[in-house]
This record gives sequence, C-alpha cells and structure tokens, in this order.
Amino acid sequence: MAEGKSKLKPADGAKTDDAQRSRRRKPRPKMLRPDGHEKKLRSEKQREEEEKESAAEAAPEAVGEPAPPPDAVEPDPQLTPQQAEQARKRYLLKRFWISGRGYWGRRGDKLALPFTFGLLVLICANVGFQYGINVWNRAFFDAIEQRDVHTVYTLSAVFLPLVAGSISLVVAQVYLRMTIQRRWRSWLTTAVIARWLANGRYYQLNLVAGDHTNPEARISEDLRIATESPVDFIAGVLSAFLAASTFIVVLWTIGGALTLPLDGSNLTIPGFLVITAVIYAAITSTSMVVIGRHFVQLSEEKNQTEAEFRYVLTRVRENGESIALLGGEEEERSGIDNTFGQVLRRWALLTGQHMRTALVSQGSSLFAPVVPVLLCAPKFLEGSMSLGEVMQAASAFAIVQAAFGWLVDNYPRLADWNASARRIASLMMSLDGLERAEESEAFGRIRHGKTENGAMLSLDDLSVTLNDGTGVVKETEVEIEPGERVLVAGESGTGKSTLVRAIAGLWPWGGGSVNFHAGRRLFMLPQRPYIPTGSLRRAVAYPAAADNWTIKKINAALDKVGLDYLKDRLKEEAPWDQTLSGGEKQRLAFARLLLHCPDIVVLDEATSALDEKSQDRMMETVIHALPKVTIISVAHRAELEAFHSRKITLERREGGAKLVSDVELMPKKRRRNVFERALWGSERRNGERRGGTG
Repeated sequence: MAEGKSKLKPADGAKTDDAQRSRRRKPRPKMLRPDGHEKKLRSEKQREEEEKESAAEAAPEAVGEPAPPPDAVEPDPQLTPQQAEQARKRYLLKRFWISGRGYWGRRGDKLALPFTFGLLVLICANVGFQYGINVWNRAFFDAIEQRDVHTVYTLSAVFLPLVAGSISLVVAQVYLRMTIQRRWRSWLTTAVIARWLANGRYYQLNLVAGDHTNPEARISEDLRIATESPVDFIAGVLSAFLAASTFIVVLWTIGGALTLPLDGSNLTIPGFLVITAVIYAAITSTSMVVIGRHFVQLSEEKNQTEAEFRYVLTRVRENGESIALLGGEEEERSGIDNTFGQVLRRWALLTGQHMRTALVSQGSSLFAPVVPVLLCAPKFLEGSMSLGEVMQAASAFAIVQAAFGWLVDNYPRLADWNASARRIASLMMSLDGLERAEESEAFGRIRHGKTENGAMLSLDDLSVTLNDGTGVVKETEVEIEPGERVLVAGESGTGKSTLVRAIAGLWPWGGGSVNFHAGRRLFMLPQRPYIPTGSLRRAVAYPAAADNWTIKKINAALDKVGLDYLKDRLKEEAPWDQTLSGGEKQRLAFARLLLHCPDIVVLDEATSALDEKSQDRMMETVIHALPKVTIISVAHRAELEAFHSRKITLERREGGAKLVSDVELMPKKRRRNVFERALWGSERRNGERRGGTG
C-alpha cells in the first residue's frame, strides 16, 4: 500500500529480499516420526503422499500453497489514533489481496486464468444477445403498429433462438462464475489452514495479542464470503459497464434531441434519454452511498458478534459434563443470553440500514420502466418516433439504469465482503507475525537441535518467556540420559507446564536451546487428552492412522490400561470425548503410548484424574512395557516419586522460575541404559547445589 494513501510503512528491519523472505523455515522437533518402526508406522514419504491424496479428494479443484508473509508494516507515528485505525483497515484489504491474488499466479490454480478468460468471453457474448433482443423489440412492435402479420410471425420464430442463446450463455456464465468461486475458496482455505496449523501456530495464537479471535469462524465463514463476492462484483461491474456502453449508444441514436418550448423560444436537449438515465442513476447511487455509509462498520460488528455467539455455544457443548455436574446452567444461560443480545442489537441496527436501502432500491425499480415511456410519449404522439422505437428506448433505458444502479443493488453485499475480507486479513496478519518471528534473529526464540554426547535430552541455558519478554523460566541447564525417569516438581504457577510446551516446541519465546538425541521420537500425554471424532479405534491410535495396528494389538493395549470392557466397541462411532470420563481418557492416552512405543514421553499431569491405585498401575505398566523409554513427568503427587529416578524442582524467582534442586530418587548404577546425573553448569556448581538442597 502506498505510504501516501495508507500512512502505513514497512517496519524497521523488515526483510525486502524475496530470497530472504522465502528461505526455509526453522523446523521444531517433530513428534511420533518413525525410526526403525516401519512395520508399525508409515514412513514419512508415505504419510506425505497420503496427505496430498486426502487433500486432493477433499478439494479436487485446487490445493493452496502458502506464500511467504509480506513485509511488516507499521502506522505513521504522526497519525492520530483514528487515522491510524483507518489506515489499518485500508491495509487489511490490501493484505487480503496479497494472498488472494496468488490464485491466479504461479503458486495458484492452473485453471484459474482459462476459467476467468472464459467467463469474460461469456459476459461479452451475453451483452451481444441483449442487444439482439433489444433490436428485436423495435422490429416486433413496429410490425404490430403496422399490422404486418408476416413480419410478426417471422420475428416470433426468431425470438426463440435469441432467448435460447441468451439462457444458455447465462447458465454457462453461472457455472464458470461459481466454479471460480469454489476453486478460489478451496485454494485460499487450504493455504490459510496450512499456515495456521504449521509449527503450532494455531496454539500460539492463543498466547499473543491481536485481532484473530475465533479463527475457525474466519476460515469457514468469512473466507467464503471474501472469495465469493469479488467474483460476483467483477463479473457484475464488467457486465454493467458493457451494457451501459452499448445501450447508451442505442438511447442516443433513438432518442435524439428533445425540444421544449420555453418563454417563446425552444430549448433543445441533445441525447435527452442518456442525460436522464445518467441523472437518474446518479441520484439513486448517491442516495444509496449516503444512506448506507455505516453498512461496513455494522456488518463487521454483526459478523464478530455472530462468531462470538457460535463460540459460546461451542464451549457449552464441549464442557457439558463439567457444567452439568456443577449445575451451571443458569449462569451459562445468562452468558448465552448476553451474547445473543449483542447479536440482536447489531441486527436491529443493520435492519435500519436495510430498510433505508430498500426504500431507494424499490423506488428506483418502480420508476425506471415508466420514466423513458413518459419521456418518449411527446415524440410518439407527434409522430416523430414509432412504437417500436419507444419500446426499444424503454428496454435500453431499463438496461442502462440497471447497469448504473448496480451499486444500489449490491452495496449491502459489498459491505459484507469488506467486513469479511478484513477479518480474514487480520488472521493472516497475526500468522504473518508468527511466521516472521520464526525466521528473524531479532526475536527471542528457543532453538532446537541435536545432542552431541549421547544424552536423550538436554536443555542448554534454556529461558522461557512470554511473547512480550516477561520471564517464566530462566537459566535452565539439564541433561537427561536414555532410560532416565525425571520428575519435575514445584508450586503451581512456577512454569512447569510452560517448560513442557517449550520442550515440545509449542512455546517458541525465550532463549537457549532444547536438544534431542538424533532420530528419537517424542510423545506427549497432556492432562486433558484429545479425543478425535470417529470410531474408538481411531481415538486409541491417534495421532497415527487407525489401521496402523491390528485389532488384536489395540485390544492388548486396552487390556493393559484397564479398558478391556471397551474392546467390543472399537468400530463404534460415538461422541467419545463426551462419553468417556476423565480417568478413562487418561487411560486411553496411556494405551496410545503403549502402541506408539516412543523414545521419550512427557507426562503433563497425565494421571491427575486417576486414583492412586490406578496411577500406580499405569506407571508400572509403562515401565514394564517400555523399559528403555525416557520419561519426563510434571506432577504434584508425591507418590509418583517411587516411579522416577530423579526429581528436579522449580521455584518461583524474580524474573522467572529457576531450577533449585536436582536429587537422585534411586541409587545410581554404573550400567548401560540406566540413570545418569543431570549436568547443569560445571561439576563443582552441581556439587554445591546438591549439598545446599539435599
């Protein structure tokens, strides 16, 4: 966007080199990737091919390819807050087109340009048929006026091919227009979702400030409107322009000049029908713009409140059990009513806008057919214009008026598109910021690499911060050997779960590095396991495909975690997320662990919903079934110490929590694949810390 128009300029340090912008993203460690388990898990290449095939099946028209984010922009500091907000809104429309126009580029759909060209040809041809029907009107009514029976019958026969041709062109035009809309939506939706899901950005959006609330509504609803309306607008504008250009000539030719007596002299108005059509359209269009000037803002507010209302209802459905157990129906009803009240208030304001625009639109549609007949009546009565010319002029005037009045009929849709395009562009800008942060060295980012001394996991001078730089965990140096079982303890709020997210690569802000043994696979067990939709077999196998394991192996895993009573329901599709209890979900997560056989497993309060006896059984099962697995547990229960070889403790400090204790929970044995000490800093500092905290 030009600086003189938008007052937005590239931010300091923004990259301008396309090669720099498109360089390879820094990958975070991937989880659950095969390493010598070809029989159990599909290879990476097979997975990529299957993902492409499934994407092609879901959207056979086009698969979007994400483009590098544009340069960052910032408002001119000399602007007032109101001017800066207006500049931001203008830039949002530009940001939408930066990504949207890629559909017709080298990263886009190969059929986009042929289909677009075909649509333009059909629009031109349809205007030609409109002109043919207009000429037919003149000839037909002239024949009626002259009582020429032969000509009337001949023209009646000609009318059928004209109508058939016009209808065929309109049908073909609708097909191409909607096909372009569908394929464009498919391409752009796929591209946005790919960026949204990449590197955990869908999760990170919850942690950063910005206008990106309810991304699911923006992707599903706003993106649909944002890709449908521009095609309609461009086709409508082109059709209106061609029709207006063609039939203005017709009006000028037929109408000629109108002579009016004025104070003993004559006033001649050349092209009076054209002048009248232009004035008439200017009045209606200006009235629409003035009356509907608040349409865009009200549409934005209405769309936002609708998205918030859907989100509130979704939250109630997802947390139905907790709400029911607590008896929170009345409070939820109050929240729903309040949100729905906001929707109704926005609708009431929008209703007023629609009423005023309907007044202009309906009045215009009623006057348009009558005005040309009244203007041509004097010439017809004096004999200088035939009936056919009057009817041709009336038809041409209506077409010109419809072309000029295109804005009158489509202003509400234009406002809806404006609001939707800005909402999806706001999400794109938030994703741009996360993507630039992944590439830039100026941001504090946690690095991910490989260990060099055979350790399974090492945290080297790791600091975890919020995206604004506020410290959460600082100066963490830990080394975990293969087979060790480490318990991370500390008071609530010391950043234990945040540290786990940093290890998994979901939390990017901070410093230092997280290093894994080359080729090893990480598996996470959160406190609230995710249960996908579909069959129970799919839920147990997640995140791998359900057919990666036989029914027999899945049944064996369920037996070990105490869910044997669900074996007969593996193929049953049900709302398992709502059906299973919290303890059953955590047991199911342990069944997943046994199936995937990872090298490192992180348990983030993974047994909090289990009683002590069930918890002991789960830990014993994992240790027995996966004796070489490295375990990192985050928990508050002291009973878990019996299943771990080390315990490290986080303590809240100024500037962020810090590791203050690292103690052995089991005697250390000098044997391969058994527990080794953590190394933080030098051995001397390690001994001093142990002596001070033991």
